[in-house]
Amino acid sequence: MTQSAIFEGLLTYLLFIPLLTFHEWAHAWAAWKCGDDTAYHQGRVTLNPLAHMELIGTVVLPLLGIFLSLSNSALAGFIIGWGRPVPVNISNLRSPRRDDTLVALAGPAINLVLAFALLALVKLGALTGVELLGEVGVRMAVLSLFLCFFNLLPVPPLDGSHVLKNLIGMSHETYWKLCQYGFIAVLIAINIPGVRNFVGGVTRTTFYAMAGLLDLR
Repeated sequence: MTQSAIFEGLLTYLLFIPLLTFHEWAHAWAAWKCGDDTAYHQGRVTLNPLAHMELIGTVVLPLLGIFLSLSNSALAGFIIGWGRPVPVNISNLRSPRRDDTLVALAGPAINLVLAFALLALVKLGALTGVELLGEVGVRMAVLSLFLCFFNLLPVPPLDGSHVLKNLIGMSHETYWKLCQYGFIAVLIAINIPGVRNFVGGVTRTTFYAMAGLLDLR
């Protein structure tokens, strides 16, 4: 692996961390506003990345996955990472099913907003001649959109599965039993070509739509 590839891998990781931080912060903030202060009292309503990171899920595995991908290793598809889960006590929510859905959607929603804001910075960079804003902004915007749509997959324990659970009226007990196999389910899902193509396609389509709104070329 070349020095350039190593730099690219580290840069991708460093850009990913703030996006993950905002994602987890949004879950914690939404839960707090919906009546559950569990995450708030655990210090999760913060934009300090350390509050949302795990050694294995946020550091070791993502870095390993990035570098395996850069070296074109087939093992890259079997590596996933995650942030420290935001604790939510369903019984504390004012309207459990509605608010659980809102909490779940808060993470992807902030990533969507961030992607647009980042592309606005790219536009600003283009107008002012600051090329670095363009290079970093585009990469972060794509990562943010990928994080948004990947988490919307209806696979426990991803955010989209909370939305589906509440739409079909699944009991919380049944859902948490399914979550016991969540790691395996997510791993299988991301290795299904159709799923990967779908997430990638929606990410690209949304990126180009946002870029079009901002008249980015």
